[in-house]
Order: sequence, then structure tokens, then C-alpha cells
Amino acid sequence: IARIFNTYGPNMEVEDGRVISNVIIQVLHNNPITIYGDGKQTRSFCYVSDMINGLVALGKKDDISGQVINLGNPDERTVLEIANMIKEILAGYTRNEVPQVAVASS
Repeated sequence: IARIFNTYGPNMEVEDGRVISNVIIQVLHNNPITIYGDGKQTRSFCYVSDMINGLVALGKKDDISGQVINLGNPDERTVLEIANMIKEILAGYTRNEVPQVAVASS
């Protein structure tokens, strides 16, 4: 049983209510970023191709029947860190000018 953590990547739903998409939309529309709580809560984010690789590897395992396996990135970031990273990446861009960003896969 795969327990999938926060996954992001191309073709995400724009208004799915997740942290990354919410912050991107708010930055591109030049709106204040909504942070719930103090922003120090942490999240682990995993790029979609890395998640797929994890699911494929999990599917090849024979000795895990019935076990719950967490799939995600062990590197946690605060919501404030994520918001600031997105602001830096998108600084100066408007909604129609967002460049394609290459994301390294581990």
C-alpha cells in the first residue's frame, strides 16, 4: 500500500488547493500570499517523475504485501520557505510570461 506524500509537477490543477499551486497563482496575480498559521509547519514535496519511479520500484517488490510504504521526499521545508522560493523563481513574471523551469530528478 503506497502512502503518497505531496507531489508536484507539470499539468497540476491550477486551483487544487495545495500549497505550491496556491502560492504560484497568488504570486502571478500579484496578490498577497495566504499562509495559514505561522508558516513554520513543514511539508515534504516530491516531483512527479520521482514519485513514479518510487511507485515502479515498489511494484517490483515481492516481500511487502499488506505493508504501508511512505513515498515522498525526506527533505522537509516550511511553508514560508516554499513561498519564498516560489516568489524568487517567479519574480518579475506575470501570468502570461512564466518560463519553463527544468527540474532535476534525483
